[in-house]
Amino acid sequence: MIIETALLTDDEKHRACEAAVDADAAMVKTSTGFADAEPAGATVADVELMAEYLPVKASGGIGDYETAMAMIEAGAERIGASSGLAILDGAPA
Repeated sequence: MIIETALLTDDEKHRACEAAVDADAAMVKTSTGFADAEPAGATVADVELMAEYLPVKASGGIGDYETAMAMIEAGAERIGASSGLAILDGAPA
């Protein structure tokens, strides 16, 4: 289930995650990355909040290794990014 986190309050994010659990969703995704808001994509705080409920796919605005790792450390089990090569290029040798 995609939750467009940039458009919601924390209370609404909690309610959306609860609805995802009630609907037997397998995973929640932070965003499409196309919301007309700042930030439009994943944030560490949103991943931490959502990971309390279901596995999380962090998506939107993840363009480098450090950001991808921050999302994983926050609880994301998957990363959605169009910058896969840039993320890998930033990984330590």
